[in-house]
Amino acid sequence: MINLKVVIVAFAAISCMAGCSMQPETSYTVTGNIEGLSDGVHVQLVPVSHENEKPIADTTLVDGKFVFKGAMKEPLAVRLTLKDAYGSKVMMLENADIRIDGKVSLKETDGTPSYDLSGLSVSGSSMTDKYIKLLSVRNRLDSIYQADNETFKDVRAAHQKAYVAKDKKMLDSLMATEEYKASVKADSTFFAIVEATYSKTIMDNKDTFWGPLMMISLLSYFTEEQNAWYEAFSQEAKDSYYGRKVKEELFPTSKEGTKVADFTAKGQDGSSVTLADLCKDKKYVLIDFWASWCSPCRKEIPHLKKLYAKYADKGFQIVSISIDKKKADWEKALKEEKLTWPNFLDTEGIADLYKVKLIPTMYLIDGQGVMVGENLRGEELENKLAALFGNNAK
Repeated sequence: MINLKVVIVAFAAISCMAGCSMQPETSYTVTGNIEGLSDGVHVQLVPVSHENEKPIADTTLVDGKFVFKGAMKEPLAVRLTLKDAYGSKVMMLENADIRIDGKVSLKETDGTPSYDLSGLSVSGSSMTDKYIKLLSVRNRLDSIYQADNETFKDVRAAHQKAYVAKDKKMLDSLMATEEYKASVKADSTFFAIVEATYSKTIMDNKDTFWGPLMMISLLSYFTEEQNAWYEAFSQEAKDSYYGRKVKEELFPTSKEGTKVADFTAKGQDGSSVTLADLCKDKKYVLIDFWASWCSPCRKEIPHLKKLYAKYADKGFQIVSISIDKKKADWEKALKEEKLTWPNFLDTEGIADLYKVKLIPTMYLIDGQGVMVGENLRGEELENKLAALFGNNAK
């Protein structure tokens, strides 16, 4: 005789199991098994961003294994990185059971280790599969770029050598050659292909968060030309986490008239100084974010020297903060440029505090730390200082 009550309870249990299996995940587990690294190495998840983001997760490797657990309100693009080392593997952090497997190799070490994480595989995340597929448009562009560099390597090397040597005669001679002209044309064609490729990828995904995410992922920084891309996004895309990030970067709120955050920086001798200290007895201070590898930054230095010589004795100060990763690169640039105003290597996260997204970035403040000018360079900065010191000279 069949017990109907038992059948009903069993059916209900099976139905519940089937239903539960169809429910969306509410948390994530990232399980890693990596060869080639020693115990104690810190494995981190760092958000993909134009800002220098802090890790959202950090754990140590034991026997090649690690685990991250948490919950996401929205999917987040992250880089799997190793603390205090170069190299990363991109993935989407979503509520799912995700596995990372493979072998890591040390490419080189010049003070800071650099690892090749390209051999790692990510499974269990359908969003990661899509993200990597969207990013693959760069592969074709890389192939074109490398082919152009190989074709024109000789003339480009000669041009660079003449440029460094400031040999105008040689530069003029090279620029008159057909090979150099072809190189310039190839560059122009390449950048047009990049623009068209990126535009298509982003516009193909303009109705979801993928559109603004790809803007952040494919472009190192934004210009006014990208405003039209943002405006083409659906409201859903604009309201997403990445839509808000893109808007904040494209249409930043002016800081003029507001007091900037104080900070503490360390000099070459290890001593600490605050922004308040640097502003003491000064009428205006230019906070200059730069780096040794930034060509526009270094091209601005002769102009800054001219302004410093003109206004230093009237209460003008320049504070340069380098975002170089390597202290040696920063110190080498200081010797080459012979900078005479206060200089600091950003080891304290000052660029993050000021939300610096690209360099050069310059903020002009008064002696009380109130912003009076943003990203003024060249003639604009010169005119601003002339107006400010016109009635404020000692």
